[in-house]
Amino acid sequence: MREQPEQQAPPVQRLRIRYAKRGRLRFTSHRDFSRAFERAVFRARVPMAYSSGFNPHPRISYAGAAPTGSASEAEYLEIALAEIVDPSAIHTLLEESLPDGLDILEVVESKGGSLSDTLEASHWQLDLAVDADLASAAVAQFMDAEEISVERMTKKGLRTFDCRGAVRSMTATPTGRGARLDVVLVHGVPSVRPDDVLTGLAQVSGLEPAAGGTLLTRAAQGLLLEDGTIGDPLA
Repeated sequence: MREQPEQQAPPVQRLRIRYAKRGRLRFTSHRDFSRAFERAVFRARVPMAYSSGFNPHPRISYAGAAPTGSASEAEYLEIALAEIVDPSAIHTLLEESLPDGLDILEVVESKGGSLSDTLEASHWQLDLAVDADLASAAVAQFMDAEEISVERMTKKGLRTFDCRGAVRSMTATPTGRGARLDVVLVHGVPSVRPDDVLTGLAQVSGLEPAAGGTLLTRAAQGLLLEDGTIGDPLA
């Protein structure tokens, strides 16, 4: 009979981490980031708890990752530890071990429950190289629509879905380079991304930002509050 693998001790502490993807590092895929983070916890000698089985791996839970190419100030993950540590010390160790652009913003002790369940919606800022008046008119047309079907290629092939239903609110304000759209997107299945919203805007209004002039940034992610704002999932 095959020898059974050693069973690992259960974690004694869980930490939740908010990090940012900035600058050129916004083009880091989720898989690339997970590899970089695992190397960082190894270099920083974080006392990770490991899974049981023939191929133990560090207990890291990722939640609500932003699409590749999008910047973010609100990415979250949770790590399980084999020792009780000071969250501020882990913050410093990880900050020193990750490259600039993948920045640790906050480390707190988990109070239990599911991290994914606290990530109900996101506030996105879409910076577009487009006339602000045209952007405002496009937003009005989008919000007046009951349903806007868009297509996106997924791992399961081309998929058609409604992008309007996921948009809780959207406003346009002028900027020095064009317009900024502030969009609150409710998470769901299928997940509606900010680029789907841009596709929907183009479909209903013909709005087409200048090539290379679009920057998508997730400003916040968390619980959807009654007033339509986003609550802090680490509070």
